[in-house]
Amino acid sequence: MLHFGTDGTLVCASLVLLLGRKLVAWTPPLRAYSIPEPVAGGLLVALLLLIARSVADVQVSFDTSLQTPLMLAFFATIGLNANLASLKAGGRTMAIFLVVVLGLLVLQNAIGIGLASALGLSPALGLLSGSITLSGGHGTGAAWGDVFSNKFGLTSSTEVAMACATFGLVLGGLIGGPVARVLIKRVRVPGNGGEASPTTGGNDDDPVGFEQPKAVRLITASSVIETLALIAVSLSAGSVLADLLKGTALELPTFVCVLFAAVILRNGLALLGWYQIFERAVSVLGNVSLSLFLAMALMSLRLWDLAALALPVLLILGVQTLAMGAYAIFVTFRVMGRDYDAAVLAAGHCGFGLGATPTAIANMQAVTDRFGVSHIAFLVVPMVGAFFIDIANAIVIKLFLALPIYA
Repeated sequence: MLHFGTDGTLVCASLVLLLGRKLVAWTPPLRAYSIPEPVAGGLLVALLLLIARSVADVQVSFDTSLQTPLMLAFFATIGLNANLASLKAGGRTMAIFLVVVLGLLVLQNAIGIGLASALGLSPALGLLSGSITLSGGHGTGAAWGDVFSNKFGLTSSTEVAMACATFGLVLGGLIGGPVARVLIKRVRVPGNGGEASPTTGGNDDDPVGFEQPKAVRLITASSVIETLALIAVSLSAGSVLADLLKGTALELPTFVCVLFAAVILRNGLALLGWYQIFERAVSVLGNVSLSLFLAMALMSLRLWDLAALALPVLLILGVQTLAMGAYAIFVTFRVMGRDYDAAVLAAGHCGFGLGATPTAIANMQAVTDRFGVSHIAFLVVPMVGAFFIDIANAIVIKLFLALPIYA
């Protein structure tokens, strides 16, 4: 048994990111299909650890205590980057995208329940392999796992939920790029003329935020310290808010509360005229947090848990993946305008429709870093994928639970 502590895990995550960068640079198919670098490196390491465990009985574990703070820091930077004036300008697009997302939630649960019933399984198991674990992710899956175990008598429901969410996280990071590649062939792309040069740093008056993760941004030590302070305040306020809402009808995941606190902090300071957010520092720290979080999440995947899933559940998840890809191509892309922004939105939808919002951002970054910026996609997807979807998913899940089919 080989265990890496906090420092060792951080070193491993950094090496995974470097490995992913080299893999994408050296492998034309990965580059052509815009596979995110953390996904490429993390999955390769997870596969190697699976082989080591199966062949040589070598077990490797990581201290993932930094994973949650990194995720929360990422969502804090998303909130600090959210200008309410911009959100208002993109309100109509956000509303349309939310309707599209709601359609997928209903479809995922209908597929799960329908296939489970057809295969002779409990409809509850089908619902568990629907929007609860796919659009909901590990957190929602863990929360509902105990409910399904107590209410419907599903044995090992939490373990199944975690495995389903893991499956979704992997596939969400893999299909976003190929879906975007299919769609981008049909649209005119903006190109990378505005991307910051590795040597010049680009135009500082037009920061590209999260859209160009490799762009060089001119920041100072004081701006980094100020931004770290804002992130820390957002994390503290968000955690307090999550504790206050716990057990109430308004209970929300901690990361949603952190995002909300960061939005209020950024726009409140601007409204009072006390401080203007230095967006270049926010985007740099946000990209660092995102990359390290995804590297840790993917390299520490317990892929052997997926092998333990029964064949019928794997079949359901396989159909769900195909449905997600088809939905992104034939619904998300078309409804959102059939243009380049719609293609990037479709790639992001694959990320959080099967996995999580960080995966969605990584998918979109891989596309925009190659083909050009998409301001509206990076405005809409973080807010819908990190905030509205949890509320919408909870409502949809409860509606499906009310169906008289679980006896």
